[in-house]
Amino acid sequence: MTANTNDAGYQSSIQAEQAEFIAALESQMHDFFASQRTVVEQVSPDALPLLNFIESLSTGGKRLRALLCYWGWRGAGGATLAPEVVRAGLAIELFQTAALIHDDIIDNSDTRRGAPAVHKRFEAMHTENRWAGSVADFGVAGAILSGDLCLSMSETAFSSVGQAGAWGTYAREVFDVMRAEVMAGQYLDILAEVEDAADPDTAFQRAERVIRYKSAKYSCEHPLVLGGALASGATAGKPSTLLQDFSNFALPLGEGFQMRDDILGVFGEPEVTGKPAGDDLREGKRTVLIALTEKNSTAQQVQLLNSSLGSPNLSLEKVQELQQLISGSGALAEVEQLIDDKRAVVSSELEKMSVADDVRFALGQIAVKALHRLS
Repeated sequence: MTANTNDAGYQSSIQAEQAEFIAALESQMHDFFASQRTVVEQVSPDALPLLNFIESLSTGGKRLRALLCYWGWRGAGGATLAPEVVRAGLAIELFQTAALIHDDIIDNSDTRRGAPAVHKRFEAMHTENRWAGSVADFGVAGAILSGDLCLSMSETAFSSVGQAGAWGTYAREVFDVMRAEVMAGQYLDILAEVEDAADPDTAFQRAERVIRYKSAKYSCEHPLVLGGALASGATAGKPSTLLQDFSNFALPLGEGFQMRDDILGVFGEPEVTGKPAGDDLREGKRTVLIALTEKNSTAQQVQLLNSSLGSPNLSLEKVQELQQLISGSGALAEVEQLIDDKRAVVSSELEKMSVADDVRFALGQIAVKALHRLS
């Protein structure tokens, strides 16, 4: 997944361009939060934790979505480091933060990126101030409101991206569909945790659907297409051939990206992922990895797996036992093969894409990092 020219030269120039883009994004994010702080503070300084925790969680991260948006913009002829695509990147990153806040509530996750999840930060506030009522209820309520505020801010940011702020553009259509699909995909995820699948094949199909709509589309496909739509000025309902090529590349990339995430959720190192070992097992995630484990295991092994999934107090020893079961069933190797299959499609689609060689190289580098990552 590289350009057919001087890779070393592209590597240096692209790294520099991406660094400038991220610096511009961080600067605009700082200014945006400063303006929002004025709004919230006028209501009451007591409400500032809502914003503070959003800002803290939004700091850092891989900026995968913003970078894909940027290279979609550049691939469709957009100017280098244009303010419009920086603003669009900000909107996407804020949407990502909102999704993470709500996701951690749903999954009852204690940590995010190696720090307390937002609902845990509100719990700590409650405990420190010795307030009345339930610590947990306050934590959840505060985090829900932070997530909602962050969603609102994401729309505020996107509405200010020139033409995209108005109806009738394909970029607006993509942004709105992205938000709806993530919510529906999130619901399918929690539904899979409580609803018995008729058979292992059905469980596998459900897990694939969750991957596509909860993660793959908004992590990779929509950001790339969004950037391209902004640069090309496509009207609603009329994606160009290039934008379709972007989809053909980025959707399998997003699916492979999430499959890698599912592996890390079971086998990842806590000091690298920022999450406890086996966190997805404690949360009861019905991933492709779990569906294939069930398909390949004995009835006794399936019973052990199902009785352990979703147990918040799963010991490290039990996590290791389940890791051995998953690996021994062949499910881990199968998911790695699925990721390899996605990689082959991504590489093929990238080669066919009608973009400049530097854009092709940049997208290839992003794909390699997304599919081989350790956190």
